[in-house]
Amino acid sequence: MPADLSEFHDELRASASGLLAQGADWAAIAGAGWPGLEVPAAFDGADGTFAEVAVVLREIGRAAAPGPYPSVAALAIGTLDLLHPGPVRDGLLRAAVAGTAVPVVAIDAEGTEAFRLTGASGPDGARLHGSAGFVLDAPAADRVLVPALEPDGTAVVVDVDPAELTVGDRPVLDATRSLGRVAADGAAVRPESVHRFRVPDAPRRLRDRAAVAVACDSLGIAEAMLDATVAHTSVRHQFGRPVGSFQAVKHACADMLVQVTVARELVDAAVRAQADGGPDAAAASAMAKSYACTAAVEVAGKAMQLHGGMGYTWESGVHVYLKRAALNRSLFGTPAQHRARLAGRRARR
Repeated sequence: MPADLSEFHDELRASASGLLAQGADWAAIAGAGWPGLEVPAAFDGADGTFAEVAVVLREIGRAAAPGPYPSVAALAIGTLDLLHPGPVRDGLLRAAVAGTAVPVVAIDAEGTEAFRLTGASGPDGARLHGSAGFVLDAPAADRVLVPALEPDGTAVVVDVDPAELTVGDRPVLDATRSLGRVAADGAAVRPESVHRFRVPDAPRRLRDRAAVAVACDSLGIAEAMLDATVAHTSVRHQFGRPVGSFQAVKHACADMLVQVTVARELVDAAVRAQADGGPDAAAASAMAKSYACTAAVEVAGKAMQLHGGMGYTWESGVHVYLKRAALNRSLFGTPAQHRARLAGRRARR
């Protein structure tokens, strides 16, 4: 039976909430040990699982906090864990845990572009070609892990210095996030920079993991917006009564609570599946991503409406959450795409 870590997760949640409220930068986050929560102790990590990473991801969504933590802890460390060990991989893993390296995985968040290696056995060595249109935190990366296909179709990861690539900013409406376009036009690749996966379906696992990470962030957004709306409607008065006492407002808040509760159950199930590596991890990630990211947009939109006129002002801050939720909805698969995956899975049974 798995150990009950709920008390530890509560403490981690409170610690993360407090540190993020102080505007923690990357040095503070690395100092708290968050990048290495899932990493084995042999590599200077905390020997935990993705469940602990998910606690922090959810709090980052609650705070609408900027920074590369999701890219490093959820994607880069997840990628390194799926590679065969070796001196180069192990060194980068330790550097990511310590916060001295900020590796970013060049996965296109829209899933429309890809990389390939050519000339792997030629006299001039391998060359990297291709691009990824929307890579989370690409402008902040000091190492880029590029998923690519070799000429025979084998999936590998190429460890590349950003200076050897073209990395350009991709402005988005959500000011809390940083995305960039990563392109390689025949970049030279050293043999020791090409890493092979130790499991056959690693690329699919990485995209599922990315989807769950975004779902955690969206759940945090929805929870924050529900809490803020209940607090506001409890103290804001109209006609001598708190606006929260009016039936229409109570029903709207109840609808928000239902959406948050369902999203929480689906995200918790997807996190457990990721941590356990179970056979239903793909389906759980699709359900969590499609529902939680849709719910966050709807809850944030309702929060803006229930805050009244001030909800539409720059100072209220509700718009920050709504923009972040809207971006989350499109990252690593839209709700429609994930529902189509689930429908296809059911049709094949």
